[in-house]
Amino acid sequence: MAVEAALNPGMEVAEGEVEVDDFNDLNRLGELGIGAGALAKLYAVKGLSEAKAEKMIEAARKITSVGSWQSGTDCMLRRQREIVRITCGSSAVDQLLGGGLAETKCITEMYGEFRTGKTQLCHTLCVTTQLPIADGGGAGKVAFVDTEGTFRPERVRAIAARFNLDPDAVLDNILYARAYTHEAQLDLLAAIAAKMVDEPFKLLVVDSIMANFRTDFVGRGELSERQQKLGVMMAALKKLSEEFNVAVIITNQVQSDPGGGMTFVQDPKKPIGGHVLAHASTQRLFLRKGKGEQRVVKVVDSPCLAEGEASFAVSDVGVVDYKE
Repeated sequence: MAVEAALNPGMEVAEGEVEVDDFNDLNRLGELGIGAGALAKLYAVKGLSEAKAEKMIEAARKITSVGSWQSGTDCMLRRQREIVRITCGSSAVDQLLGGGLAETKCITEMYGEFRTGKTQLCHTLCVTTQLPIADGGGAGKVAFVDTEGTFRPERVRAIAARFNLDPDAVLDNILYARAYTHEAQLDLLAAIAAKMVDEPFKLLVVDSIMANFRTDFVGRGELSERQQKLGVMMAALKKLSEEFNVAVIITNQVQSDPGGGMTFVQDPKKPIGGHVLAHASTQRLFLRKGKGEQRVVKVVDSPCLAEGEASFAVSDVGVVDYKE
């Protein structure tokens, strides 16, 4: 009851319970990077005075880098210690992306037309994330938010066999949920955060990020509200990726760009979601069809990668290197 009251200031508190105002200082711990699970336990502590809360906040400031300055060297060493890059099954794509398609504490957006390999890459990553870190994996579990009904356990089993993993164990380590609305999509993120407190997740997939938004918000009159809700969702994904050191992969659809038709651009397609999605994504990858079974991934935006392209192919056992 105390936890609910702390998170809902308008809620009435029964006689003998801790007053809501007593938790105002504790809420500041969240701004210093203290996890939701730890905060929930603190909310349940009785007799926690304002002075004790201030001491906890001061201690948190000393052990966290949130809101504090650090040298570039310290930042580099911390990234080397914490960041994990996860292979996608194609050495060419991994090399293009600096060691792996999925990177922890990073939101990677993959956009393109249908049949360009977005969902196949997601399925392969569901398996490779469970490989040891020494083998290009993440040694962790996977959460898969499905908004289009594209997840196929049979596909995962075939890919698991390719990497000499137990298919049943791999499926057990994937937490799957189907979201039919954007509200359910956001609720699922809150639910998975509670799981990540106690379990070693290393990948969160949302396939696709905009499908529900396109159906829940129709017309220009609802565009502003759609973008605001999208911003909230992207902020939640960013918080999850950084707080739990998880790689976030989101797929996205494209739409025809009327302005592109007036230029000499080879493929006048652009991702939906506008600037909200563009700024919230750490890196953006454009996928397109090539010759025959060839698929091409292009780095469109990244804080540390130059623009470039790599080819891959989709086989019965997931994503593999493309051979001409």
